[in-house]
Amino acid sequence: MGTAVSPLAWLVDPAVQGGLHGFGALVLGAAALHKLREPAAFRTALAGYDLLPAAWAPTAARLLAWGEAALAVALLLPGTGPLPALAAAGLLALYSAAVTWNLARGRAQIDCGCGGAGGERPLGADLVLRNAALAGALLAAALPAAPRTAVWLDVVTALGVAFGLALAHAAFDVALANAARLRTRRGPAWATH
Repeated sequence: MGTAVSPLAWLVDPAVQGGLHGFGALVLGAAALHKLREPAAFRTALAGYDLLPAAWAPTAARLLAWGEAALAVALLLPGTGPLPALAAAGLLALYSAAVTWNLARGRAQIDCGCGGAGGERPLGADLVLRNAALAGALLAAALPAAPRTAVWLDVVTALGVAFGLALAHAAFDVALANAARLRTRRGPAWATH
């Protein structure tokens, strides 16, 4: 006979959940900021995926950038429930599908349009894995919180989780970008050109 799984097994500690929400907000906020600061570069990258008619690229680029910004804010708002985290995970799944589709078509040389700490880089399976890890963190954030009273230390823990994961994400992103640059002999992101 199988062992029954307690419903409490799927609860997330509120401090960890808050940290995951903060982490998601930092990543999406940084991505949106990049896209909003350099709209022409993002439109070009988006058009490079060749998934939409060229005339739709400017509107799609704006919608994606502002959608990321809205999700970043929504992840920080109390009382929004699991919807922002689920929507953000869905957006990352959409991005991964676009990358995977282009990799399957042999179009790895196009810019991912990711921006961020890693900057411009070609598509690769590493981007799909990175997005899957981010989506996993957001899905964990969408789980119900364990019923307990939050204390001041929970705020400190949540901030530590959010900023610690964001720093690890940025470092990992730069490492992936540098590896891609070294494979294409363009040099690492930290090198001066």
